[in-house]
Amino acid sequence: MESVYIHIPFCKSICSYCDFCKMLYHGPWVTNYLNALVSEINNYYNGEEIKTMYIGGGTPSALSTKDLNYLFEITKIFKLSDDCEYTFECNINDITEELLDILKNNRVNRLSIGIESFNKEKLEFMNRNHTFNDAEEKIKLARKKGFDNINVDLIYGIPGETLHDLRKDLDLLLKLKPDHISTYSLIVEDNTKIGISGVVPIKEELDASMYEEVCNTLDKKNYEHYEVSNFAKKGKESKHNINYWHNNEYYGFGLGAHGYIHGVRYENTRSLTKYIAGKYRLKEELLSKQDKMDNEIMLGLRLMEGINLKDFFIKYGINLKEAYDLHEVMHEEELIYSDGYIYINPLYIYVMNEILIKII
Repeated sequence: MESVYIHIPFCKSICSYCDFCKMLYHGPWVTNYLNALVSEINNYYNGEEIKTMYIGGGTPSALSTKDLNYLFEITKIFKLSDDCEYTFECNINDITEELLDILKNNRVNRLSIGIESFNKEKLEFMNRNHTFNDAEEKIKLARKKGFDNINVDLIYGIPGETLHDLRKDLDLLLKLKPDHISTYSLIVEDNTKIGISGVVPIKEELDASMYEEVCNTLDKKNYEHYEVSNFAKKGKESKHNINYWHNNEYYGFGLGAHGYIHGVRYENTRSLTKYIAGKYRLKEELLSKQDKMDNEIMLGLRLMEGINLKDFFIKYGINLKEAYDLHEVMHEEELIYSDGYIYINPLYIYVMNEILIKII
């Protein structure tokens, strides 16, 4: 285990599209939650050296100064490597000099900022509220404080959004000169505000055009498209997320967190009451060898470089080409073999789920 994810479920407001485990901030709940978090970590963490730490949510930056100081006292339980990539998710409106000082003093060296858009109508749809000037000011402050690895999120595919709207968002986003950009096409989940209100997703043809626009625009600006939805300047790829996509094991702590330890994939409860009572796990599944290989395919082929056949053999003792019938997808050039790797043809990356179904 080289990676740790910690979930902070509290938010100052709830985004209309969010399906993650979250709730509105309430001080007494936070204290009880962090007390339970300490207990969970002490119960499961086995003292390994940690190379990537990720604090996500929810909105971790919604915590008060007192909460944050307590949280970082808790994280001192972990033995971090000297070069540990330490990510903290922020809402642009929460970024202050005090917050950045706290993060810097506690070894955080990577920020992930949920910008999503600068379009007023899109922001209202998502129940978010900030401007380009807000983002520019806060990112300049973060740079001044020494943060040289900053990710920003972009959401596209909002009903009513046009390609012109997306281009404007991309142009403004690029002016911020982020080191990493994560992009997401809007998914209408059932148990979200937009799902409950019956919002209809945009047409698939427009969604595909928007994805192509994102890829082409960021490629021209020298962002490496290293994973289906992620783009980075050279050397700024997310080590934490790459660990997921390589199907390696990791700890997940906190409400609704997922983890993968000793061949067991688990999901934590989403009930704050149960979590505070020490009933952390909702379900656990011991994976078979076939399960592990299937996950390797589904996760590894998200990476543009694909899956290393030698590494696959070392992990599972079988050649990937023998474990799966790849004849059809190779013949159709949907899957390509080159230099010891199998990867999805970039021309078909948008329909990768259909290709995965053919393989598995």
